[in-house]
Amino acid sequence: MRCTVVIGLLLLAGAAGAQPAGSTGAGLRQAAPSRAAQPGSPKGARSLESLFQHPPAAARPWVFWYWLHGAVSKEGILADLIAMRDEGIGGAYLMPIQDTTSKLPFQHSARQLSPRWWSMVRYAVQVADSLGVQLAFHDADGFAVAGGPWITPELSMQKVVWTETPVQGAVDEVLAQPETNEGYYRDIRVFAYRAYAPAAAPHVSSSEGDVSFLVQPGDGSAQPGGASARPGGSKSFTSDTPCWIQYAYDTAVTIRTIVIRPAGANYQAQRLLVEVSDDGEHFRVLQRLVPPRSGWQDAEAPDTYAIPPTRARFFRFVYDKEGSEPGAEDLDAAKWKPTLKIKGITLSAEPRIDQYEGKSGLVWRVSPPTAVDLPAASDLLDISSAMDAHGHLRWQAPPGTWTILRMGYTTTGHTNATGGGGRGLECDKFNPAAARIQFNHWFGAIEQAVGPARKAIRIFHVDSWECGDQNWSPVFAAEFRKRRGYDLLPYLPVMAGIPVRGTGFSEHVLSDVRQTISELVNDAFFHTMATLAHAHGCQFSAESVAPVVTVDNLLHNKTVDLPMGEFWLRSPTHDKPLDVLDAVSGGHIYGKPIIQSEAFTELRLQWDEYPGMLKTLQDRNYAWGVNRLVFHVFMHNPWMDRRPGVTLDGVGLFFQRDQTWWKPGKAWVDYTTRCQALLQWGKPVVDVAVYTGDNVPSRSVLPDRLCTVLPGLIGDSLVALNTRRLTNTGVPLVKTSGVQHVANIADAADWVNPLHGYAYDCFNADVLAQARVSHGRVVLPSGASYGVLVFPPGLPSQPDTLSSATQAAITRLSGAHILQTPWTEASLTSLGLPPDVTVVDPAGRVANGIAYTHRTGPGADVYFISNQEGRTRDLRFSLRSVAGGAECWDPVTGRIYSCPSASVVRGRTELPLRLDAGASVFVVLRAAQRARPLPPPPDPTRSLAVTGPWTVTFDTAFGGPTAPLVFPAPMDWSLDPRTRYYSGTAVYSARFSFRPAGGPVWLDLGRVADVAGVRVNGLDCGVAWTAPFRVDITRALRPGENHLEVEVTNTWANRIIGDHLDSTQHAWTNAPYRLDGKLLPSGLLGPVQLRF
Repeated sequence: MRCTVVIGLLLLAGAAGAQPAGSTGAGLRQAAPSRAAQPGSPKGARSLESLFQHPPAAARPWVFWYWLHGAVSKEGILADLIAMRDEGIGGAYLMPIQDTTSKLPFQHSARQLSPRWWSMVRYAVQVADSLGVQLAFHDADGFAVAGGPWITPELSMQKVVWTETPVQGAVDEVLAQPETNEGYYRDIRVFAYRAYAPAAAPHVSSSEGDVSFLVQPGDGSAQPGGASARPGGSKSFTSDTPCWIQYAYDTAVTIRTIVIRPAGANYQAQRLLVEVSDDGEHFRVLQRLVPPRSGWQDAEAPDTYAIPPTRARFFRFVYDKEGSEPGAEDLDAAKWKPTLKIKGITLSAEPRIDQYEGKSGLVWRVSPPTAVDLPAASDLLDISSAMDAHGHLRWQAPPGTWTILRMGYTTTGHTNATGGGGRGLECDKFNPAAARIQFNHWFGAIEQAVGPARKAIRIFHVDSWECGDQNWSPVFAAEFRKRRGYDLLPYLPVMAGIPVRGTGFSEHVLSDVRQTISELVNDAFFHTMATLAHAHGCQFSAESVAPVVTVDNLLHNKTVDLPMGEFWLRSPTHDKPLDVLDAVSGGHIYGKPIIQSEAFTELRLQWDEYPGMLKTLQDRNYAWGVNRLVFHVFMHNPWMDRRPGVTLDGVGLFFQRDQTWWKPGKAWVDYTTRCQALLQWGKPVVDVAVYTGDNVPSRSVLPDRLCTVLPGLIGDSLVALNTRRLTNTGVPLVKTSGVQHVANIADAADWVNPLHGYAYDCFNADVLAQARVSHGRVVLPSGASYGVLVFPPGLPSQPDTLSSATQAAITRLSGAHILQTPWTEASLTSLGLPPDVTVVDPAGRVANGIAYTHRTGPGADVYFISNQEGRTRDLRFSLRSVAGGAECWDPVTGRIYSCPSASVVRGRTELPLRLDAGASVFVVLRAAQRARPLPPPPDPTRSLAVTGPWTVTFDTAFGGPTAPLVFPAPMDWSLDPRTRYYSGTAVYSARFSFRPAGGPVWLDLGRVADVAGVRVNGLDCGVAWTAPFRVDITRALRPGENHLEVEVTNTWANRIIGDHLDSTQHAWTNAPYRLDGKLLPSGLLGPVQLRF
């Protein structure tokens, strides 16, 4: 029997397929117990059906609602909130962004914290409350991160700073004060140690002109500089072609440390090849500098490299782009054009800890322990008592040359940079008192100002971390002593890279510094904010904090209620799959039922976005574990007569009331809500847990990093693809949406279902310490359980050896499966854990491009399945769970059908599915079969063309012609000179004769650009927004003549192109014009036919 599920799904009986070897019911039940496989009441399944057909408010998507540059009006606020309510949006994250400016010329702007602004905020909350739209507020003005004018330097983020002064004999002088920001500096300690003999200043040359400016002040001394920030003038050396820079000395010198000062965040400056020579003619390779893993906010500190003591006259730094990595979230600078940009190079005889800038928490960087056996600072003395409060040092130095190390702290100077009237220094993330002050002066003040309507405010939020790192606070030394059990201050020089008691001890102290930073960010900042939010009756949501601040990026999810990642559209340089995986993994291991994601942020708005093109990206993130989207971005438009209106300066998805397809787009929002209702139900089924490592900072492990760890599960083709990608031959460049970048950045679309039927989470040391074994599975306090643990060796961000605490935990969990890596088998069946999902094509070959996620709960198992390819596919699925009845739930239409072709084979559920391009479906396995199964409608076998002619009516308010046009057949209106630049909705009307013979009748629209609403005989039959653009019109048909109306809406692109080519202006927006002038197909393209 051939049966069909209307949109995107066809069930095929008897399709050929291969059964994986060793898939036994016993193995399934032992490895992943499923409630659906056990006897019990079907009440839970009936409740699940109600969730799908009548989703709760928690399942609705939210939006980021930005008020840009103070351009806010009450008319716009009311229109925005009504539009959100009518669209089915659950709530809005209200965030004012940036200061007032003439760039957005609104006559009555409302600067943050001004009386007019407070009036707007009160009005917005009152209207939201009256309409039932929930609100969230950020913890500060702007979207990053937590600061304001009430934060004094003493309460701000702070860092360790220092100066190094060479002295001999009696010292009676005022020491140079270290870096001082905002007039704020405090001393910590003063040390002295024996200095190495200085060398004469080098002669600097290059293969490409004068580079003498690369020599920094003090480069003739032994010290590597001693600055905590990246110094250097405005000049930099730049090259796109292979070249070298040479430092030559009159006599041979011994060098132990190289300091590189890139111009900005420049990957090529961090990977120079170092050659040395005794005569300037014959060079030998010393080593290639290895860049630390680093994030996108990495321009505030130099890069220090410890090298073996090397004696030579000539040191040459060779640049060649070949061998470059292609860039990643933890190697952000490598994403861009491989140009060398450098401001300075310092060579020093002084030993320094390799990459101490990151190891001290000054900046988010990850690097291996120092490989060189560094000599400890000789005769290190604490001479703090010899300096007075004014920095005047009186001290008699023993014989020889000594270095005075004056160490203190200052504010980092970072602000909530995207704020306006509420902009100020970022609060100290280690001090709960500073967090409370920040909360009370912004969020608390808003709640107090809005009065009883405050009940509409349901969420307190911390957005993306864009304020750099911090490694000090007035409370840090005491917190370190309490948490680590010893005093940091005697060893404080390690924060300046100076080895104390040797390499190993110095690395240990710095590791403890980073661990303390991570704990304090969670305990002092996130926990304090959570406590305050809960006291105000709000949930607490937060985005990722890495790769900017030195933390375990899973840990803060222990504290927040709503973890949040973010994913980007067509923006490979800015996409953040690690943020998503951190949020999902953190949510799972800490038991958070709702995992959000900022959705569809776009670096350059193209104006061609519409729901159908967004669906596969949305579904892919659902498969990763996201179950509530927060659309980015709904921009407030203060004008009622300017369309499309305000954008975030051309960044983000244009998702607001002035979007052309806003009203018919509700069908997409309904799809989103149905999906999220089921994806929030029950608990996730995840088989594999991957350890993020002992080192801080740490993050989740993306699948491309598992190729050498789990090559069998990932498969030969993906392993080979990744090898080619990392080889990066020629460092090819491409342009995406006009942005040039390295071509071989990992593409998340390549890593759909990467472990071929096994979902995985990442877990950290915090939950590892609390894990236990039950029935062969590792169980966490949250209830999350895993069949296999993986401790991956050789990750770029982690040492190869595990700590004694981790090794002890592994021993304690000996009753579980600890995977021996590399794992070369294609499945985990030999461990009693067959794949949760296998997919094959009609020839029995493994089918790729299928994303899935699996949830289990009372009386049912739910599999979400998404075809990530742009073609229809006939596939056979084998699911590890079994049940009394199998059903397909279509989230596009909301319809539920039994799966008559499903069967249980060797303890697994097997069923054939036909999935249209980009289609998705929920396969629900119920513990008890329905008394009356819901058969799918029969597969259409006949068709009738709807030929027209078509009368097409355009909206004159959007620049359409005043009189209707007549098209002999469905056609692209951008081909007609009268409508080529039209953006908006056009109504295609036609009549056809039909005599229903019983059974369902579908209207197949063929190709649509871009969204189509259908009415037959005046009855609304729904919206076709995704392939196969087909709607059920059975109930609207009548015998004889029928009147068909198809309301087709395109995007804004053609109108904006036209306005830039024509003197007549129909549209207004603040977005930069970046379109290439190529008109996009628009309208009903057909062929249109009835299928029955």
